[in-house]
Amino acid sequence: MAMTKSLILLCAILAACLTLTAASWSHGTATFYGGDDGSDTMGGACGYDNLYNAGYGVLNAALSTTLFNDGASCGQCYTITCDASKSLWCKKGYSVTVTATNLCPPNFALPEGGWCGPGRPHFDMSQPAFENIGITTAGIVPILYRRVQCKRTGGVRFGIAGSNYFLLVSIQNLGGSGSVGAARVKGDKTGWIQMSRNWGANWQALAGLVGQGLSFSVTSTGGQTIQFLNVVPGWWQFGTAFATNKNFIR
Repeated sequence: MAMTKSLILLCAILAACLTLTAASWSHGTATFYGGDDGSDTMGGACGYDNLYNAGYGVLNAALSTTLFNDGASCGQCYTITCDASKSLWCKKGYSVTVTATNLCPPNFALPEGGWCGPGRPHFDMSQPAFENIGITTAGIVPILYRRVQCKRTGGVRFGIAGSNYFLLVSIQNLGGSGSVGAARVKGDKTGWIQMSRNWGANWQALAGLVGQGLSFSVTSTGGQTIQFLNVVPGWWQFGTAFATNKNFIR
């Protein structure tokens, strides 16, 4: 009797999980840009510059304002499939996972700001990513998408910019949730200094840290915090980047 009740409870939990998974898909639209090699998708509003160096590669997308969330979504991962129930231009049964690396801004010369207008969940994907799910002749396709955990190779990476009294750090290649929720920096001669988002994935500290070795404490939007101690040596220069051997896993 007890075993029967346990099995019933287990089935109920599994059914609930399956329902949640099915409900997690959202409707949107997708276009593509950047050429057949994706080279013109490098850089962008997240500030990653060379997407290969940053750990993201060519499977990337620019998000509409609704999804971009003022840069808070930079680095997040989304699995996208073409909605074959609504279009004949879909590659039925195929999906692709992309990283958010850019903003697709509204075009207010078009009605309601175009496909990337306010309130519209839209992905302007790299052409190589788009070709996984749709026929490029269509130009635009209806999609189903959901946010997923990011799988990264190697550790978190810190790109250093700014000036003598202003530190700007691009935090890249996060696994797990993929995006940064909070960050702090510590010099050899300072305590921990709270950072704030400047733009995209770039975090700032209003402090003069030139000549000091740097440590970082990063909290992902998944809630995990990692300290990257002494990852930037004191001889660093603006325009350099430093990789670590730690990453987020949830």
